[in-house]
Amino acid sequence: MTSTNSKLKVIPLGGVDEFGKNMTIIEYEDEIIVIDCGLMFPDEEMLGVDIVIPDITYLKNNKDKIKGVFLTHGHEGHIGAIPYLLKEINVPVYSTKLTIALVKNKLKEHKILSKSKLNIVEPEKIIKFQNFKIEFIKNSHSIPDSCAIAIYTPVGTVLHTGDFKIDYTPTYEKKMDINKIVELGKKRLLLLLADSTNVEKQGYSLSESVEEEVFDKIFYNAKGRVIVANFAANIQRMQQIINTSVKYNRKVAITGKSLEVIADTCIELGYIKIPKENLINIDEERNYPDNEITIITTGNQGEPMSVLYKIASSVHKKIQVKKGDLVVISSAPVPGNEKFISKVINELYKKGASVIYKELEKIHESGHASVEELKLLHTLLKPKFFVPIHGEYRHLKLHAKLAEKLGMNKSKIFILDTGQTLELSNKSAKKAKRVPSGKILVDGLGVGDVGNIVLRDRRFLSREGILTVVITIEKESFNVLAGPDIVSRGFVYIRESEELMLESKEIVKKSLNRCLDNNITEWAVIKSNIKNDLKDFLYSKTKRKPIILSIIMEI
Repeated sequence: MTSTNSKLKVIPLGGVDEFGKNMTIIEYEDEIIVIDCGLMFPDEEMLGVDIVIPDITYLKNNKDKIKGVFLTHGHEGHIGAIPYLLKEINVPVYSTKLTIALVKNKLKEHKILSKSKLNIVEPEKIIKFQNFKIEFIKNSHSIPDSCAIAIYTPVGTVLHTGDFKIDYTPTYEKKMDINKIVELGKKRLLLLLADSTNVEKQGYSLSESVEEEVFDKIFYNAKGRVIVANFAANIQRMQQIINTSVKYNRKVAITGKSLEVIADTCIELGYIKIPKENLINIDEERNYPDNEITIITTGNQGEPMSVLYKIASSVHKKIQVKKGDLVVISSAPVPGNEKFISKVINELYKKGASVIYKELEKIHESGHASVEELKLLHTLLKPKFFVPIHGEYRHLKLHAKLAEKLGMNKSKIFILDTGQTLELSNKSAKKAKRVPSGKILVDGLGVGDVGNIVLRDRRFLSREGILTVVITIEKESFNVLAGPDIVSRGFVYIRESEELMLESKEIVKKSLNRCLDNNITEWAVIKSNIKNDLKDFLYSKTKRKPIILSIIMEI
């Protein structure tokens, strides 16, 4: 039985003060629902890390309360951590048809599809639990089947927008369900959780129809092959490239593992439409004139080992740059990737291709609402309370200020940290205790076994290198049988630093002899003395501090 004193809890486990890793908990009494379960990609400081996922300790501690995971759409930042969650807590997953299909591909890779409980939900259908009713509401984004999620609770209604924009003329999908938004506003929404990604962008995001006009001009002027580098999950743009290719009688080849998987899924389900005669395998493109070929590929961020990077570097097995090729990089650079993209563009120009990259930057982030669309959303909904989500801190702050300008009381707006609980009644809201949260690093098959200390060592190794000292000692007599031998990796090139290496060996010998002369026979103490003496010597000679490993072998 529901208590009148019970509070509704909202807890972001990701997606605030960061892009990606989106996950939000909604909790009331003995029931929890989870909205989104995404990953984020590592920054340049996370050496060797493959992906970053949310810390789900709180969910594991409350797994009996969880009724399901509800996914707003199929981008990696919202579904990428699902396999890792389901391995720990096997709960039902709910979403629209395409999103569930993309999740299935992930679960197959992780070999847990047969054990998983996946549920396809149509927009406007209500899923009911004891305290919650959940409704998916159609919205517009750069991938089909995107939805906002309304959560009807005993305390009031919560709306989580997911990623969205307001597009009145989408190319191939139904429009955002504005009528439902108006209806929620009339009933006085308790809490709005809204996408803040594009809050720095004034005006309105461009419609898909405008984007297609840009591609039309590009293709009209192209004389040879058109090679378009695209985000794998930007299905809207893939469809636009296909539409324009078909218009100009071009065959389309799609290459790049992630792109092929998503494209095959979308074509099979009808979310990408292309005449059979226009879709070819990459091996077939040589059978047609260059002016009849479009290649859609990965690598719009210049990522090393992406298809476009391999093409630019002349190491791709099947595609070589030709004079007359037109390469289109269909997005703006993500911060930090500018150097990678510049390198790729320079190499493409050197090999005779033309490159278009500036023309599409202005429409890159149009999958997210700009300022005027956010204003419209707030005006229609008039929520009692507001939490900005999906953005770095400045985006959350700017979105909060925007809500203030629209007349919302500052005390009703909450910028939450990851793991911060917001407790709500139907009349009040306040920040409460934090729950365990943070970033779990995935490196190969290891989940969470790479932490701050390991990353610190990797960063140190990348800057200073490593020096290994190996000594062989007779166990009984403590006579040195071999060594010291010194191996350098990333510190100095031994063949060009022979004098430094000889002096280093003498330092090691002196340190070892001093220990033995003083009857110090504990290997740990000897190793520590060798390390400290050698460290001081190398710093005096080189002003560098490599990691030093001392290895003593007993015989």
